[in-house]
Amino acid sequence: MSEAVLTAVDVSIEYEVDPPVRAVRNVSLTLNRGEILGLAGESGCGKTTLAYGMNRLLKAPAVMTSGSIVFHDRSGVDVDVVGLDGEGLRAFRWDKISMVFQGAMNSLNPVISVRAQIFDIFDTHRAGMSRKEKQVRAEELLTLVGVDPARLSSFPHELSGGMRQRMMIAMALALDPQVMIMDEPTTALDVVVQRGIIREIMRLRERLGFAVIFITHDLPMLIEISDRIAVMLQGEIVEQGTAEEIYRSPQHEYTKRLLSSFPSLTGERGDFVRTGITQEATR
Repeated sequence: MSEAVLTAVDVSIEYEVDPPVRAVRNVSLTLNRGEILGLAGESGCGKTTLAYGMNRLLKAPAVMTSGSIVFHDRSGVDVDVVGLDGEGLRAFRWDKISMVFQGAMNSLNPVISVRAQIFDIFDTHRAGMSRKEKQVRAEELLTLVGVDPARLSSFPHELSGGMRQRMMIAMALALDPQVMIMDEPTTALDVVVQRGIIREIMRLRERLGFAVIFITHDLPMLIEISDRIAVMLQGEIVEQGTAEEIYRSPQHEYTKRLLSSFPSLTGERGDFVRTGITQEATR
């Protein structure tokens, strides 16, 4: 039987505006140690709001109105994430659960070097580290994600999109977390760079053993990389199962529509080809 590392039960999150918006509705999820759990759904369905709630990053007007979130530490201690506050919450975040946010350029400070941003993590969570220890660890992290450690002196605008995303992954790994939440980590990257980032995540997961919640609207990609998948629609989880089950025998109509929305590489060409547009374009 798989060992759970994070459990969410009946989580509801509301945006307290007029009228109120129930963004997440009675969601229950279990993330097992070392697995990749894919969270799929269209834009606006509540995926990111749920991720922020699980990591206690919600800001007003978003409020978690009900439910429980429990982190099962490898030490055997269960942590009530909802009950954490102050220094307890500060010590928990990034150390036990880290997050790779959407849009690496917006997540990195544009006027501070990569070195300073990584060092800031250590200053906050590992106050006893010497500057030499921080430098060695920062170089290790960049090497781990396939970036030349010389790039520690660079500023975010001097890096490519793929390299910035690797920097974000390196920062998320800085304290050896047990869970990493990845919110559309390949958005706005070209296909080749996306594939490289995905391979890197898979390699690091195998090597370091952390669990991943991978959020995206790209269900075919989740089927390829995930152990299990949860499909989200209008704030609710409408279907859960192994990647194989979701692919072979989807039960919910929305899951079937998601799967059918991606074109086949082997099926018939569509009407837009038969109209002659393609032939004209290739003359």
